[in-house]
Amino acid sequence: MKFNITIERDEDGRYVAECTDLPGCLSEGDTFEETMENISEAIVGCLKSRLKTAGERLKIPSIDGKLDISIDLTEQKYAEAS
Repeated sequence: MKFNITIERDEDGRYVAECTDLPGCLSEGDTFEETMENISEAIVGCLKSRLKTAGERLKIPSIDGKLDISIDLTEQKYAEAS
């Protein structure tokens, strides 16, 4: 997967990174390299949290055959089964 990240320097000279594909996913660091490592960890944490929440909200009907599940991580509607 690829994610869009914006990186800026704040007034104190620290790097601040935001994953624009995952609202609220932010991190920072003293160096560019540290910031990239930190935002990578933040992205993994955000995805794990959203998948856990989606799994908790998903109500699976009885399965007679194939079950298609669509998970949209960009909205408050986390999961839908059909």
